[in-house]
Amino acid sequence: MVRVRASNASPMTLDGTNSYVVGGWVVDPGPADPGHLAALRRAAGAGIEGVVLTHSHADHAEGAEALGVPSTLPAEGEEVGPFLAIGTPGHSRDSVCLLAGRACFTGDTVLGRGSVFISPGEGSLSAYLDSLRRLRELDLEVICPGHGPYVWDPRAKLDEYVAHRLERESRLLEALSEGVRGHRELLDRVWDDAPPELRPAAELTLRAHLEKLRQEGRLPPGVG
Repeated sequence: MVRVRASNASPMTLDGTNSYVVGGWVVDPGPADPGHLAALRRAAGAGIEGVVLTHSHADHAEGAEALGVPSTLPAEGEEVGPFLAIGTPGHSRDSVCLLAGRACFTGDTVLGRGSVFISPGEGSLSAYLDSLRRLRELDLEVICPGHGPYVWDPRAKLDEYVAHRLERESRLLEALSEGVRGHRELLDRVWDDAPPELRPAAELTLRAHLEKLRQEGRLPPGVG
């Protein structure tokens, strides 16, 4: 396995999108950047047999067509090359994780650093938490994330992710119980640690939390 990082660093992509070469297969070829695609071809050595995606967002999938080989976003339980797809919706409806032995390629479901962006409408916080718990049941040696470093203690990372979301929810419920109703005020209370460049993403994550509470019948009236 070889990791090749794209040069598309940003507050949302951390130090860039991670692509992986496993045998003759590329996981998430990343953006359609000629230099990055050339690096993938070099890493593949004997040639690229196919491309397999964790989800369809452009920073992971855009470069697939330019590689000129079959590309697949597999469904739950589908085997593609050396990978078995595990359905893990939440970050997006089409998100999957890819198992190859005890290595799990997680795309944007688990990052090597920081938390995952959940956008209401496209994503679902309830589904995301279910996906994390499902991954927690697997016997994994390493998580190979779409952004950030390898994760060599997968269960601890997954426990941390679930706890982080539930801690945000607890703080949100506390603010709501005290009568806070405006999105800006809720964001200031519950995501007070979000730097300015990530505040728009934090606001969308707030909306995803509110949508979860609404689905569960736990959202008080007047929030907006």
